[in-house]
Amino acid sequence: MEVYLPRIRFRRSTRGGPVWFTEALFPNYLFVRFDLRAALRRVHYTSGVSGVIRFGDHWPEIPDAVIEDLRCAVGPDGVHEVGEELAPGDPVVISGGAFHDLRAVVTRVMTGRERVAVLLEILGRQTAVELPASEVVPEGGIYRRLR
Repeated sequence: MEVYLPRIRFRRSTRGGPVWFTEALFPNYLFVRFDLRAALRRVHYTSGVSGVIRFGDHWPEIPDAVIEDLRCAVGPDGVHEVGEELAPGDPVVISGGAFHDLRAVVTRVMTGRERVAVLLEILGRQTAVELPASEVVPEGGIYRRLR
């Protein structure tokens, strides 16, 4: 049987700062190529499998071209890394440190210094702060980036 589990790798904000996570692109699903008549029972009762998708008495088949397109989009190692390109105007969340979990807006990206300038609200006032780019995570997380 051929099994394919496309995954994504992304940074998520934690109290200790941003941390890289890798998880399934389609949580709780994977693709398996097998002969339905010969192996359905074996696949269905495999440890960790809660079921094989079906619609009534119909088991859907995903065309090879669709899986190949998915493989091309995700990459040869099966893990797609979600980029962190920030631009002025992007909403971000500060991860770790004194400003942890505060929302801000990027005002300037300083790529050579790997820093960003953000505008955040502190004590009712808009304040400009310069931070390492590694300490901010795009607001809305990875799903905003996958659109």
